[in-house]
Amino acid sequence: MTDLFEEVEEQLRSDQYRQFAQRALPWLLGFAAAALILTLGYWGYDSYRSRQTAAASEAYAGALDALQANDPQKARELWTQVAKSPSAGYRSLSLMHLAAFALDEKKPADAVKLLDQAAKEAPDPVIGDAARLKSAFALLDTAPLTELEGRLKPLMDDGRPYRIQAREALAFAKLNAGDLKGARGDFVLISQALDAPQGAQARAQAAIGLIDSGSAKAVPAVVKTAASLPPPMPGLPADIAGALAGQAQPQANAPQ
Repeated sequence: MTDLFEEVEEQLRSDQYRQFAQRALPWLLGFAAAALILTLGYWGYDSYRSRQTAAASEAYAGALDALQANDPQKARELWTQVAKSPSAGYRSLSLMHLAAFALDEKKPADAVKLLDQAAKEAPDPVIGDAARLKSAFALLDTAPLTELEGRLKPLMDDGRPYRIQAREALAFAKLNAGDLKGARGDFVLISQALDAPQGAQARAQAAIGLIDSGSAKAVPAVVKTAASLPPPMPGLPADIAGALAGQAQPQANAPQ
């Protein structure tokens, strides 16, 4: 009798397992199908992004070649195209090039709008802060000191890539506003900063000397010309790394 009861219990358990499996199978198949769809979707999206980035890179390089070949119209058309691409890095850099054209055409408001967009869409602070710094320089001659402080002070925080250039720009803005004491204080900080490039320290010391000698009017032009472009950006592809530093070459007379 014991064997009979055990056999019956085993049969009941088998029937329960079978019923459970029949109920769970559709869910398991559904989960498997969803996982497969997600995997294929991610792969397809990743492939699409890779193709779009490659296309943006090619068009961006073509714009640089066109500019070197003295065909700014073609370069502008290509950068306009890249500025709409999914690649955040190339899109942001292209917007900065388009801003340089706007500055060359004496349209600072349009340039600032493009630079602010480039900063917003930049994939990292190296590109984003370069755009923010350029937008501040585009406004140096027209914007009030309070607006320039709002744009430049965040760029001066520890760890920001262009904090020395931002402080130079703020010193220039203070000189424009007649704040010689504030400007001198910024130049002193630059001259004493251990992480300041030698060129920035030399400019700061020269500016301090001019302010102390009563020749402060000569400082703004020197500072603006020397500090308006950020240094080459480390850790980027060669064509991108040279973009910001080389962007002003075709528009040499335009503020960057």
